[in-house]
Formats: sequence, C-alpha cells, structure tokens
Amino acid sequence: MKRLLLSLAATTALVSPAMAELELEKDELTFGFIKLTDMAPLAVAYEQGYFLDEGLFVTLEAQANWKVLLDGVIGGQLDGAHMLAGQPLAATIGFGTEAHIITPFSMDLNGNGITVSNEIWEAMLPNIPKMDDGRPQHPISAEALAPVVEQYASEGKPFNMGMVFPVSTHNYELRYWLAAGGLHPGFYSPENISGQIGADVLLSVTPPPQMPATLEAGTIYGYCVGEPWNQQAVFKGIGVPVITDYELWKNNPEKVFGLSAEFQAANPNTTLAVTKALIRAAMWLDENDNANRMEAVEILSRPEYVGADAEVIANSMTGTFEYEKGDKRSVPDFNVFFRYNATYPFYSDAIWYLTQMRRWGQIAEAKPDSWYDEVAKQVYKPEIYLEAARMLVDEGLANEADFPWDSDGYKAPTPAADIIDGIPYDGKAPNAYLESLPIGLKGAQIVEGTEVKG
Repeated sequence: MKRLLLSLAATTALVSPAMAELELEKDELTFGFIKLTDMAPLAVAYEQGYFLDEGLFVTLEAQANWKVLLDGVIGGQLDGAHMLAGQPLAATIGFGTEAHIITPFSMDLNGNGITVSNEIWEAMLPNIPKMDDGRPQHPISAEALAPVVEQYASEGKPFNMGMVFPVSTHNYELRYWLAAGGLHPGFYSPENISGQIGADVLLSVTPPPQMPATLEAGTIYGYCVGEPWNQQAVFKGIGVPVITDYELWKNNPEKVFGLSAEFQAANPNTTLAVTKALIRAAMWLDENDNANRMEAVEILSRPEYVGADAEVIANSMTGTFEYEKGDKRSVPDFNVFFRYNATYPFYSDAIWYLTQMRRWGQIAEAKPDSWYDEVAKQVYKPEIYLEAARMLVDEGLANEADFPWDSDGYKAPTPAADIIDGIPYDGKAPNAYLESLPIGLKGAQIVEGTEVKG
C-alpha cells in the first residue's frame, strides 16, 4: 500500500490565506480510496494543491477492498474515504456493519459499465438489433442475455456474474439491468445474505481490479464495475461492455465522500475545508468542456492512484467509450464530476439506493415513505455542502450560478425516457416507485426461506 506524503518544505509557499478563514480542528488527515477513476476528485484536490490551500496536510491511501475501507473509516484509521454511496446508508441503518456515516459531497455521476465475456457476447449477438452500418444498436437490453441464461440453465450450469460489494451501485445497476430484461437477480433475507434466493443469475463479490482476471479465468461470465476495468477487458481482448450506466439511467448518482458523523461533529471546520477542496477538484475536472481530462488521466495512471495504462483510462475519461475493439463511440457524459449538480448530495439519490435495498430484501420489511426521507437526511448533508460552496463563491473561487441554493434536497423526478425500462423515478414517493417495478419486493412482502410471502 503506497502512501502519498507531503513534503513539509513545500507547505510554507503553498498554503493560502484561506487557511486563516477556518480554524481547523485537525489538519493532518488520511483518506482512503479504491483504484477506480472516480476517485479523481481526491487525487486532483491533492495534486492541484486544493487541500493545501485549505491548510490540510493529506495522505491518500489505496485500500484492498470496500470492506477494509469502510472498517478504516469506522475505526478511525481513515478520516474519510471515497465510498460506495450505499455504504454510508447501509451502515447507518445497520445492514452489515453498523455505524453512523455521513456524506457532504457526491463524487460523480455515471462511470460504470456491464461487461460480458467474449463467449457470452457471441451468444448474445443474434438477439441484438443492428444499426445500418452493422454495428450493435445500443443500449443493449438484458433481454438479449435471457436466452443465453436459459441455455445454461437447461444444461444445469449456473450463470455467474460479478459485482463489487453487496451495497454497491454496481450490484443495484446489474440487478436493475437484469430485471429490466426479465431476468431475476435474486433476493436477500435476514437468514440468507447471499442475494441469490430465487435467482436466474447468481451475483457474487469480486474486487474491481480483479474483475478482468476473474472473467478471463471463467469464474464469472460478466460483471458490473467502474472504470478502467471495463475498458481493460476490451484492451485485453477478453470481454465486451454491453451497456454503460449512463445508458441504464442517464446521469445516475455514483460514489460519495464518506466520513463518520462522530468525525464531522468533532471537526466541523475541517469537514468544511475538505468539502471546499473537493468541490474545487470537481470543478477542475469538468471545466472548459473537460479540457483538463488528459492531465487527470496522467495523474490517475500513476501507480499510487489507479495504476492502469493511461490509454485505458483515457478511453472513458475523455468523452468516449469503447465497446467491441474498434467500436469507440462518443459518450461525453460517461464521467461527470461537477456538471448537473453532480457534487450536491441529493436526498433523492440516497432514497434510490434505499429503494433498491428494499426491492431485493436487504431491507427485510416495508417502511413508510417518511422513513426513507429520515434516513436520507441522517446521511446526506447538503447543508454542509452549501456552506462550503458559499465560502468558495465569497472567495471568488466558484460561480454563484453553479450551485442549487434553493433546492429542497430532492431532484426533479427522473423521466421514463432517461431509464432503460421506461419507469420514472420520484424520490419523494419511494413506495409507489417500488410498486411500479415488475420484479422485486412490494408493499409488505417479505422473503421467508426461498419464498416471497405477503
């Protein structure tokens, strides 16, 4: 595990007057991350000196997996971390490890993909419509995968796919895609946390950097992961991405910056300073139509960050995405770090994750709409974000018009046209949303043994 240490010799020249505006409770901090391109705001805040501008001396540490990362934040070895959005929510409601984790900052929108092995791709191709030039028409529905899964079942072979963690966006996006195509991804229950109860497709955890090797070994037939691990499969010639999450749900929420509620309560000014630095990093990543992305790619390719080839990272970070080798298409919003209020921690984003936990049985019993709102407000902290943003505007470092000052914390409902199954999402009506989804738990239904009751 490589540590990034600041040279004390550099600090005198680099710390700006902004340091004097906030009396920091703690100025030496250690943050964790997983080797994915969406950790970019942390790397940029470090490399561009934004942490230093706030008087913060930061160490960034790559973590082995998401559980180790979460445990580090809970145990205090890490002061904060690049996190799966589901982690603070799950911890706060006591699914898995119980702890009150909050987020004042959303790291990005989009950024994931679903990849299948070459063998599965060849089997899917006859079921995929073609464009006039003969290339596959995107987005590709899981309906194209269904006959392949049925064939495996008829031969008595389980159909295995990988995702990165039980409460990861990747788990929920893979499940969403499968269910939208008529394939059941399985339920969880308090007694059986495999997530494979009644499943047509068996999902299991694989750490992101290990996805391509696991696919190549034949242990899994496909996976959902963040970049650069979909593009890595293309470069290695071992798999084909079939859909990006931008095509699954346009501008969907992704990672967050998480820290313990206890840390924030003890260090409110430090938390504000961190949030300011991260907002500046996100602005830099998106400014001037992504003009800084190649510089970001060079930073991320370093071994202490993502450690993948710059060419692989650039394939998605610079506004394109390659499906089959040579089939590179324009996806300018594949990675969004600041546009569309990407960094604002919306309650409605939190509630979507909670609905998926309920949909698949991780939340075992029905909850009223008010419960979803209360949990979202326990975890997502837009008031901290806006206070940090106001300071940046007052310092002349950000534009007033770039922040949703009057938001009630909820996005406008996502229209049907922006989601692959044509089902709209309104964060203010979580139970009505759950009722609208054809596959998954509804109302008072619970999972008992291998059956859905109620």
